[in-house]
Amino acid sequence: MSTNAIAKRYAKALVQIGAEEGNVDKFSGELSQFTGVLAGSTSLTAVFSNPAYGIEAKKEILKEIMTKLELSNNVANFLQLLLDRNRLPFLPQIVESFNSFADDLSGVIRPTLTSGLPLEQSQIDEIKNSLTKATGKKVVLKVEVDPSLIGGVVTKIGDKVFDGSIKTQLAKIQDILQKG
Repeated sequence: MSTNAIAKRYAKALVQIGAEEGNVDKFSGELSQFTGVLAGSTSLTAVFSNPAYGIEAKKEILKEIMTKLELSNNVANFLQLLLDRNRLPFLPQIVESFNSFADDLSGVIRPTLTSGLPLEQSQIDEIKNSLTKATGKKVVLKVEVDPSLIGGVVTKIGDKVFDGSIKTQLAKIQDILQKG
């Protein structure tokens, strides 16, 4: 089974539990907090991935971390399950899938808006409102600046890219001129 399929299966199960209890956002925060601790400590990551450490030692370390972070029972049990089934290395992908499922559940999209020049807040708000009207979902916009675009904007929503950059327009003109 692929890593992505494994991550989606575990993430979907936790989202369903969170949705039943109304704790999806809480679970997301707790998972992010735990992954942040793991990412910030190479020694912890090494311990959990090293087969030389026994499962009991790993369980004790995990229990200590969960207690210090004051994780909910469901997230703590979920992490324990991942450890028991040797799925803890998949946690970053699981968290990513979890957040994606949680966004779908709450009607949120997270497009990326890339512009050639820094945009004013009023422009960003106008684009955000347009995306909200077009999709019917709550928009959490990530704004980036890429000077290579020269001007205009590129909006990426999931797999779809809407390219209104001057760079692309110039490339199209060049292509037309070359073809005659």
